[in-house]
Amino acid sequence: MSGQFESTVEIDRPIGEVFAYLADGRNDPQFSPRVQEITKTPDGPTGVGTVFRSTVKDAGMKTGREFRITGFQPQKLIRWTEQSKNLVTAEGGYDFEALPADRTRVRIFNTLEGHGLGKLLVGLALSAARKDAPDFGRRIKAAAEAV
Repeated sequence: MSGQFESTVEIDRPIGEVFAYLADGRNDPQFSPRVQEITKTPDGPTGVGTVFRSTVKDAGMKTGREFRITGFQPQKLIRWTEQSKNLVTAEGGYDFEALPADRTRVRIFNTLEGHGLGKLLVGLALSAARKDAPDFGRRIKAAAEAV
């Protein structure tokens, strides 16, 4: 079983700044309280093939996550796929749109998929993610505007 959640937010920053901020996944802890720590390999600019490894806390449990960037078009889109072998994995991305007055619209989305016992848990994970999606978008907006 799998399912998607998403949120769209308008950020009061130029598209280049918003794209650069979100392309550096090491900023994720600034807007995602579940991310405890995160690293990036290789060093240098983010692009297709860049890997972000994180420790996240979900439902009181810490797990390791590994995401590979699979799509990267500056100021247009970022896509990722989870490489880790967890009960519930994600793939998703950001879509960017320039707005008047140096503002940016960002669509954030993830598809969650359950594996093994995770097929029983993915519905709960999706429900929680969908409920949090508007707040998640607001946290991204606040963090991106604060830089």
